[in-house]
Amino acid sequence: MSVKVHFFSSFQPYVQNQAYIETTGLTIGDCLKNIIKKYPDIKRELFFSNGRLRKQIGIYLNGQNAYPHELARPVKEGDEIYIMWVLAGG
Repeated sequence: MSVKVHFFSSFQPYVQNQAYIETTGLTIGDCLKNIIKKYPDIKRELFFSNGRLRKQIGIYLNGQNAYPHELARPVKEGDEIYIMWVLAGG
């Protein structure tokens, strides 16, 4: 099954300047693991050294916020995942 993973512009240098990558997986986490295998530098941008997703990372599945449990969310053929920074402030 093919899933598109779109990357916010600041992540693109870690995936050879691609705006999106087509990959496979049963969950969002699986898809990210497959991308990390090919582009290992993106891992430190998305995850803490203990393997937990960084708090400032937002993951959206087909335009809907995937939080909470975003890595465990199932995906299907044709789904689109968006990875971006979450901005906060006041």
